[in-house]
Formats: sequence, C-alpha cells, structure tokens
Amino acid sequence: MSILLDDKTKSVCANGRNAHLTPHEYGILAYLMSHPNRTFTAEEIYRNAWNEEPYECRPIISVHIRHIREKIEVNPSQPMYLDSFWGKGYRYNQY
Repeated sequence: MSILLDDKTKSVCANGRNAHLTPHEYGILAYLMSHPNRTFTAEEIYRNAWNEEPYECRPIISVHIRHIREKIEVNPSQPMYLDSFWGKGYRYNQY
C-alpha cells in the first residue's frame, strides 16, 4: 500500500488507483506527506494550503481531511494514512 504524488501534474496514485483531489486537497496532502509522522494543527495546514492567515479554519480542514480520506484510504472510517488527534491536529503516517 502506498501513496504517490506527482507535483508536476498534481496527480495522486493511492494503493494502485488514481485519486482525483481538488487543488486544496492536493496541497493539504502534499504538505502532510512532506513532513511524515508529524502532527500539524488545522491552522498550520490552512496557512500552508491557502497561503493566508487562518480564520475559523478547523471545520474547513476537517471537511477536506474527510474528503481526502474518502479518496485515498482503503477504509476511510479506519484511516491508515491520515490520523486525527482531537484538539491537536492531523498527521500523515508513512509506512
């Protein structure tokens, strides 16, 4: 099982199949994958993906993470790649 990003085409291959991510979803996933096993707050993720200061961004990031999981995880309700830590943030697990 693996996730491959192509920065040139902004495409994602997850577990042998293409995953069609929006530009913001791709930016979030690329940011998390560039720092594997490190937890980021929603504000840090928003700041990086949108290139602006966050305001009320937690629900926005939560929805995007859910959509990314639906597209890359084998079982989105039991994610292997994108973990959530209540009150702390999100992390990409590298295997």
